[in-house]
Amino acid sequence: MKKQLLSALVAAAVTISACKKDHGTENTIVYPDMAEASDPALLMTTASGVKVYNGGFGSAVAADPNSPDVFYMLTDRGPNVAGQLANSIIIGKPDFTPAIGKFRLKDGKLILEQTIELKNASGVNLNGLPNPEGMGASGETAYDLTGKIIAASADGIDSEGLVRAADGSFWVSDEYGPHIAHFDATGRTIERINPFGTGTGGRKIPAVFATRRANRGMEGLAITPDGKTLVGMMQSPMYNPSKAATANSAVLRILTFDIATGATKQYAYVMDNITLTGVSDIVAVNTTTFLTVERDGLYGGNSTSPATFKKIFKIDLSNAADISDAANGTNGKLYSGKTVEQFNDAAGLAAAGITPVSKAVVLDLLKDLPTVYPHDKAEGLAILPGNILVISNDDDFGVVDNGASGFMAKILPATNSVDHNRLYFKKIQL
Repeated sequence: MKKQLLSALVAAAVTISACKKDHGTENTIVYPDMAEASDPALLMTTASGVKVYNGGFGSAVAADPNSPDVFYMLTDRGPNVAGQLANSIIIGKPDFTPAIGKFRLKDGKLILEQTIELKNASGVNLNGLPNPEGMGASGETAYDLTGKIIAASADGIDSEGLVRAADGSFWVSDEYGPHIAHFDATGRTIERINPFGTGTGGRKIPAVFATRRANRGMEGLAITPDGKTLVGMMQSPMYNPSKAATANSAVLRILTFDIATGATKQYAYVMDNITLTGVSDIVAVNTTTFLTVERDGLYGGNSTSPATFKKIFKIDLSNAADISDAANGTNGKLYSGKTVEQFNDAAGLAAAGITPVSKAVVLDLLKDLPTVYPHDKAEGLAILPGNILVISNDDDFGVVDNGASGFMAKILPATNSVDHNRLYFKKIQL
């Protein structure tokens, strides 16, 4: 009977009731299995004729608790690809401003109603350029599409995690510093927190987070339902103490940050295997239980090299060890002279007496959706009333690396079409 019920849920659209009633009739929202954003406008066209779209909003998604048909979605640092030179990054539009998009679900489409550009405390637009040394530098050298070096910027942010607070403000985590930034409803910076104390307000997160791997920083951000605690998720094992020392590690860190006091805790999280791109987001179920998404970097439905791993896990911090370092050392708390990352996996952590967060699969995106999941990147998670999970994809502004320090169209193998932002809706058991 349970299997029949689950099968029915897969086949049907998902419906929840809104809280508001009109003349005694309860309004309902019917969520489709998938909703795609309306065709985005062109952001730019490269000299070689490649179209770059003004999309890119799928790095994170946050639901609006007051409007069940409204979703806030986040861009990252803008259209970019890896360069051919070591530690180089090609920035397609150096003046791009990372932003939050307010989307409304209407007739099965996501309609962009508002773009909230992110600004510094003085109201000047932020950008997606790497940070200077001592302020969150990623070790990357940025180039434009003509091969010209672009200077680093203190106002650069590679935004990846998004939380909408009860007061309408936003918290965003990024892959540079890593930074945790607080923005008002208009996108203006209220506070910017990093391991260096160089951000607005001067508060810090533990020094060990400065060892994050370039372009694999604080990929996900959640807030507990009571609104008191932020929970940040690192995408990949940090290079702690070095890249070579952690080459076989699957151990990530979770950071909790008390918004009022700034007090932090840290927990170890073990990925399923070291071949994965990492953990792309985290969302709170309650104060100790969360959902995460682990994925590879391949496309679903690709006949030649198909995706094999895109799973949603339920994790619990309740019995996990707090691995915080009271001394706030550069490499965090050491166990027998080793960093947490050096223990590589669950067995290594157990031998060191470290209990990681528990985890269990709740959804396999490659098996449990009505149709193939065609994207490479499942990057955002949100939870709606009734245990409806929302998953967003990062469409990379419709472009990918052409292997020659430039762009080419990002074509989904399963559909032979350019990737665009979508939301997937799936009722799950928690």
